Amino acid sequence: MREFIVEADGGSRGNPGPAGYGSVVLDAATGQTLAEAAEYLGIATNNVAEYRGLLAGLRAAHELDPSARIHVRMDSKLVVEQMTGRWKIKHPDMKPLAAEAARVFPAPQVTYEWIPRERNKHADRLANEAMDAGKRGERWSASASTAELDASAASSVAEPLAKKSEADVHAARTVATPAPGWAPADMGAPATFVLLRHGETPLTPQKRFSGSGGTDPSLSDAGREQAERAAAALARRGTIQAIVSSPLARTRETAGTVAARLGLDVSIDEGLRETDFGAWEGLTFGEVRERYPDDMSTWLADPDAQPTGGGESFVATAARIAATRDKLVAAYAGHTVLLVTHVTPIKTFVRLALGAPPESLFRMELSAASLSVVAYYADGNASVRLLNDTSHLR
Repeated sequence: MREFIVEADGGSRGNPGPAGYGSVVLDAATGQTLAEAAEYLGIATNNVAEYRGLLAGLRAAHELDPSARIHVRMDSKLVVEQMTGRWKIKHPDMKPLAAEAARVFPAPQVTYEWIPRERNKHADRLANEAMDAGKRGERWSASASTAELDASAASSVAEPLAKKSEADVHAARTVATPAPGWAPADMGAPATFVLLRHGETPLTPQKRFSGSGGTDPSLSDAGREQAERAAAALARRGTIQAIVSSPLARTRETAGTVAARLGLDVSIDEGLRETDFGAWEGLTFGEVRERYPDDMSTWLADPDAQPTGGGESFVATAARIAATRDKLVAAYAGHTVLLVTHVTPIKTFVRLALGAPPESLFRMELSAASLSVVAYYADGNASVRLLNDTSHLR
């Protein structure tokens, strides 16, 4: 099945005022521009123009292949949230446009992602071209817009590329060529894992080992407050499309708080559970050092070593997380998914993405209810985008 990326934008100079939209259809595998559309709308609002851009992009993609999977990227949080059903559509001008857009493709074939405006430059430029053409009393023409302009725009922000010579454009494309080993400019939408550590339990402030083989504590009052704050932050982010949780009580409770805020369901995956710390469960680091000094020293030096009493080694944890990662990347390709899990799994996701050695696990700080983000691309490469963000807790 083919996969297309639809990028769309709309604008209004006055809101309401002279308005226009732009949209582009890209091949998700190669990043190649397959179709462009733009139109001057006369007097309209920003939101109406954005919806018209979305509709035009979906129709252009449908003409190319009605069976394709579509990933829509827009910098309009309103349109993205309304089309995913997370926000209600109240304005009478937008309801019919949204309904029409929803009919172009069957719902399971289409996903939506909010992106910053600077990542939506192609569609934004088309919308402005359409408005400029309307101001001149002309219709927008595709001949005035080329993929080369957008490819070279990344290498020069100060000078309008439409005025560059052919040699300048060639030079800009040469500069923009990725270094050997880097991913192509557009690998399509990645599977993005937003990694949320659960909120505090009564054991967390005491820094006690709390894995999958212990008492399975629930959140404390402080932990429930942290979960609420994380949920509010994720609601503001507006990009989460699914939630997957570890089976342990503290993660399920944290995930449930977020799910209630976002209006999503929670799936459980056993692979996201915390490491089993064996006989060390419920003990502090100092208590383990005192009772099991040789086992502790071996564990710190050897990732194959198990905690006392048959716990899980870091090597075993990494194998489990890698298998879970591969399964979830395949299941949620092109989607942004919240994984609610624990310290060791999150550090392991990050370590594997970086290709870092096992001892790096001891060199990462990961606070309760913190957020980290890793994106996985179609060529197998990964990108760590965020680590231990606790700004929402302050």
